[in-house]
Amino acid sequence: MNARKKVLIAGAGVAGLEAALALRELADDRVSVELVSPDDDFVYRPLSVAAAFHAGEAHRFPLVRLAEEAGVDLTKAAIGSVDPVRKVVKTAKGDLAYDLLLLALGARPVVGIEGAVTFRGPGDEETLADVLRDAREGRIRELAFTMPSGISWPLPMYELALLTAVHLADAGADVRLDVVTPEQRPLILFGAAASDVVAGLLDEHGIRVWVDTVPLAAENGVLRFVGSGQIEADRVVALPQIEGPRLSGIPHDTSGFVPTDEHSRVRGVDHVFAAGDLTDFPVKQGGLAAQQADAAADAIAAEAGADVDPQPFAPVLRGLMLTGLTPRFMQMELGRLESIVDTEPLWWPPGKIAGRHLGPFLADRLHLSPTAQ
Repeated sequence: MNARKKVLIAGAGVAGLEAALALRELADDRVSVELVSPDDDFVYRPLSVAAAFHAGEAHRFPLVRLAEEAGVDLTKAAIGSVDPVRKVVKTAKGDLAYDLLLLALGARPVVGIEGAVTFRGPGDEETLADVLRDAREGRIRELAFTMPSGISWPLPMYELALLTAVHLADAGADVRLDVVTPEQRPLILFGAAASDVVAGLLDEHGIRVWVDTVPLAAENGVLRFVGSGQIEADRVVALPQIEGPRLSGIPHDTSGFVPTDEHSRVRGVDHVFAAGDLTDFPVKQGGLAAQQADAAADAIAAEAGADVDPQPFAPVLRGLMLTGLTPRFMQMELGRLESIVDTEPLWWPPGKIAGRHLGPFLADRLHLSPTAQ
């Protein structure tokens, strides 16, 4: 029997953990898997939008325990660069050799709208809570939610707007709410049916929507648009701009994102794969990151000699939108026109991150999370 292949997974977020779990199932005796991450915890980021509204919080799972239960090794270190010729990853703690490498480092959220309150997720809950308090206490009369143009993930903007509308209505606060989006229609990424549902919910809550509108900056009580136009806004909450990690030794575009093929191989580099937000796939979402990781795990297992027919990345977008009342489950195969929207779960377990392996794995281990409810 051939020696086991050493698989290094750089990053222990959604894509990294999904790939590790998939490889244990596909090629357990043919690979050794080592996760490399500087983090202590895996953070279930999508629920951070609910934290400021006391409607949930982002669970944290100790990575040491997750790696142990997944049957993989864990090295606590930050990735500095990759030397694909020598097949090593450089860290502050020394070089780590690999036979096959999966990059799952995520992307970097940065300020996209100057003057706005940028909501990146975990860590920004208190800042958002301050905005809500000012709105409840009458210091904000006009509040806008927006996102920059380019690569982003729009769903949290609509969740923030709808959760805010319900929160302020319950508090008896009279605040005008606006959504300003570069999209042609609200959440059109999920198709016409989902867009209609979202538009209807916004209308029900009296939230004005500005489509095909690119925000420029928030200043002096207004949100200015690119070109011309503006709206009055005492405060603006914006999603971040997303940038790739620009990892030395690995090809990337001008925004730092890594080019990959349909099997998640990094183009132009042997024995290196990439999955998740650091890739050049334009939609940045946890469920899609998990699907990219599954495609990478298939290809890695096959290269390690496992009896696997590698399946290409065929993106299916699944989103659970929090509304403050009844949540909506949305699903769509990207590239198709039809979408499904329902108030009942369309996948199981019905979490925010619909990973084939990671979803059930985390659902079974909520006892590991110190913030589990």
